[in-house]
Amino acid sequence: MRKILLVAAMVFAGYVYFNNQHHNEAVQIEAPSSAPSQSEATAAATIDNAIANKKSKVQVSGQGVVVKLLPDDNQGSRHQKFIVKLATGETLLIAHNIDLASRIHGLNEGDPIQFHGEYEWNERGGVVHWTHKDPHGSHPSGWLQHQGETYQ
Repeated sequence: MRKILLVAAMVFAGYVYFNNQHHNEAVQIEAPSSAPSQSEATAAATIDNAIANKKSKVQVSGQGVVVKLLPDDNQGSRHQKFIVKLATGETLLIAHNIDLASRIHGLNEGDPIQFHGEYEWNERGGVVHWTHKDPHGSHPSGWLQHQGETYQ
């Protein structure tokens, strides 16, 4: 009787193992294209963490919607400036150096934009700058993407 129970237990365990293996391999559901990828989720978490913990000098990537266009800053290096609202509701100032990178022509309020640069915390949400290549190669390069074009 013990041998029968042992064999039955082994058959059952094999069935469960095989069924789970087959099921796990056969069912791989892709996330819908509108869901953020893991890297996008990680990038969003990095920005959220930097804002919440008042960090600065943090390389961040993200996306948002332009909510306000600001006049260029012409003191020292010239910067194209605008405010981006993230999905979390936080806002960031983007300061894009137009002495080192091309100006984003045709940028309008309501436009989606993606960015990569250095985050600096401030009481209004923070600033992302270094959205360009470093001509000296000593700082990570940044970029902006708008309507399929990359600016750096």
